[in-house]
Amino acid sequence: MLLSAVIITCNEQDNIARCLNALQSVADDIVVVDSLSQDDTCKIASSFDKVRVFSQKWLGYTEQKNYANSLAKYDTILSVDADEVISEELAESIKQLKAKDDNPLQTYELSRLTNYCGHWIKHCGWYPDRKIRVFNRKTVKWQGEFVHETLSIPENAKITRLKGDLLHYSYKNISDHIARIDKYSSLSAQEAHKKGRKASFAKILLRPAWKFVRDYFFKAGIADGYAGFQICTLSAIYTFWKYAKLRELNKSDKSTF
Repeated sequence: MLLSAVIITCNEQDNIARCLNALQSVADDIVVVDSLSQDDTCKIASSFDKVRVFSQKWLGYTEQKNYANSLAKYDTILSVDADEVISEELAESIKQLKAKDDNPLQTYELSRLTNYCGHWIKHCGWYPDRKIRVFNRKTVKWQGEFVHETLSIPENAKITRLKGDLLHYSYKNISDHIARIDKYSSLSAQEAHKKGRKASFAKILLRPAWKFVRDYFFKAGIADGYAGFQICTLSAIYTFWKYAKLRELNKSDKSTF
């Protein structure tokens, strides 16, 4: 079975080489779809073997990923982000599955391990962060709007978990994390608003508190030291911002009448 690795990028010059280097041993084809980066992302990507680089104005997460999959040479897709790296153990697992016959209904799930500001996070609800990342594009597509794109998996599909971790080099510092929660809380609020959801004062008050308690104590974020405390605190702030922004959108609806 031949496999195409697919990546979407935008200003990823600090991450893309590490990602592509790890893919060389497992991918037969590598597609990079770049949304008009202003740095050296495309130049770096083009220097690697097997890599084909395409430029595409940003279409949204779902459409961008489906477009990128359509450019792959092979139907079996390994979907990774630029800040993710295939570990050696996971690479061996992928090589073993490539020896099998291609089954359009077979999908493979990976465990993602996140590096947060230099610390590998094993708790906080962050690990194992299971993601289906190997699939056949004939039967599986990306779906969803705004944020939290997901894969549409056929009911009769078989999901197998591969050994090894997908290493996620995520947030560099607290400022990076805060910028992202501002961005994604806005997108999540827009998505919830479109679905007709409401944000009561009770939700704004209680959901962030519960988020912190659940992740820090029940999901053992405390075991990740100060990094765990920082993650759980900012996750609670994300939850507050999401509902506060949704409440603003709800109020804007009333003001139009």
